Amino acid sequence: MELRQLEYFVAVAEEQNFTRAAARLHVVQSAVSAAVKTLERELGAPLLDRNSKRVRLTDAGAALLPRARIALDAARDARDAVAEVHGGLRGTLRIGTMTSIKLLQLPALLGEFHRRHPGVLLRTSVAPHGSQGLIDALAERRLDLAFVSLPGTLPAEIHLTELACTVLDLVVADDHPLATREAVTLADVAGLDFIDSPVGYGNRAVTDRAFATAGLSRRVTIEIPDIATGADHVRHGLGVALLPRFAVADDNGVRLLTVTGADLTWTASLATPTDRPVGAAARVLIDLTAEFLP
Repeated sequence: MELRQLEYFVAVAEEQNFTRAAARLHVVQSAVSAAVKTLERELGAPLLDRNSKRVRLTDAGAALLPRARIALDAARDARDAVAEVHGGLRGTLRIGTMTSIKLLQLPALLGEFHRRHPGVLLRTSVAPHGSQGLIDALAERRLDLAFVSLPGTLPAEIHLTELACTVLDLVVADDHPLATREAVTLADVAGLDFIDSPVGYGNRAVTDRAFATAGLSRRVTIEIPDIATGADHVRHGLGVALLPRFAVADDNGVRLLTVTGADLTWTASLATPTDRPVGAAARVLIDLTAEFLP
């Protein structure tokens, strides 16, 4: 059994597709297929159920996947240790990010990291299910760390370090009946059509929790994966939205109202695993993140 075989197997398992796995690994698809087939022969069991649309794990593959990730993490740690002795960081750092992260100066942070450690390949990714998806990927060892916003209960193997926070304001169109108000309560707006992020996103979780705490329900008619477009939807009369101020590029055509009597604090955090040691590059980025905090 070779580390390369495990790496290819993990890539196929995560991508659920040989073509995407090959593109991710920067190798030809035939090499990935051959490596996985060799691994299956050596282990004496099929690891993947292949069909024309999707590749799924067999029971044997599901049993191997977490152990394969542990083996690859151990190999990475060994490489990191040798690289540190020779005075330079190497390898790949897998970072999960939110689709809108203006609350944090992430490009500046990653740019500074790259200048200091050019030997580390930075790979950033978002998740279709927002911060919850990033937490799941971190718990499954598909990420090394993640910038998230997710209130509520977390897996025991995840630790959050709060980095910054802001408050969600109600955004309404200039011609909305509430536009003349300075402040509202959740009860004032519970019957309106809302524009919000999909379930799993941090700002959606904050809003859902606030309404649930108040014993109120609401109607979300439009879901958007990028809150930066929320104000535009409001501006064109498609509903109201609870958004952080940084997501409202200008106030042309919309008004921001304070929501009283509710906890609408949106917090950005750095998520790190507690069930395994982080790699050398991840440790350096964690320390550097602290330098960028206000």
